[in-house]
Amino acid sequence: MPALSNPLLQKWFNAFMRLSHRALTPLVQHAADIRLPLRGECRAGQVYLVGAGSGDAELLTLKAARLLMQADAVVYDRLVGDDVLALIPSSSERYYVGKARGHHSVPQAEIGGLMVKLAREGKSVVRLKGGDPAVFARMGEELDALAAAQVAATIVPGITAASAAAACMGIPLTDRGHAQQLRFVTAQLCREDGTPDWQALARKDETLVFYMGLSKVNAICHGLRQAGLPDEWPIMLVANASQSEQQSLVGSLADMPEKLAATPLPSPCLIVVGSVVQRVATTPAALAATNFCSAPQTTP
Repeated sequence: MPALSNPLLQKWFNAFMRLSHRALTPLVQHAADIRLPLRGECRAGQVYLVGAGSGDAELLTLKAARLLMQADAVVYDRLVGDDVLALIPSSSERYYVGKARGHHSVPQAEIGGLMVKLAREGKSVVRLKGGDPAVFARMGEELDALAAAQVAATIVPGITAASAAAACMGIPLTDRGHAQQLRFVTAQLCREDGTPDWQALARKDETLVFYMGLSKVNAICHGLRQAGLPDEWPIMLVANASQSEQQSLVGSLADMPEKLAATPLPSPCLIVVGSVVQRVATTPAALAATNFCSAPQTTP
């Protein structure tokens, strides 16, 4: 009897696999016929404030992709990736209004005026912004301009850089073992006194995410250390999050300025400060094993 066990099991296994294949084939064929319910259209005379996400076209929302393919005109920023722009039909009008640090190619008032003009011409307009349109993207000013002209507006959220950077580096933005709070901070120091409240920011139970801060890394590290965070407190810089050219640096408040000087990163760059950064896999072997996003290039 024992001598028959293995062949018998093999026979039953083969029969089971044939039966499973016959049973599942119709389901697989049915799945191929499924279509996502993309309903709606770009309305004439309306402006859609759309988040383009972090640059990876596959991270666009379905609604954002649909609107891009339907709009009569697209007004877009510098941080919108080429793969996302490729979704815009050649028949659509394109208007580049990108801004870079220290150089505004188109004043904000003119951007608002352009959207109003296009909408009043009876065109459906997508105002395409990198990341999420409501996170440090001047959406409030543009909504005010549209409201003043009585132009209807719709907001379509996108994946903000903080979410993309954390995902691609394999860390949670919130982790009950590391932080009870998450704070997004603009590093542009736009307040009248030009200095953030470092004492309020220097907390060990919080994760800080600084946007637009590549040129202010020295000031951020110095300010947080002076306010009480230890020299060894973790900090991470991520440039071009979620894109093929993603780069990152991981270090401490004490050594990050020197690391960045030795290995400069391009803009846009996000800065994450907090003990949760300790979870980042910084060795090449660990990165190869995890591959959280599209092969991020990390320099520990």
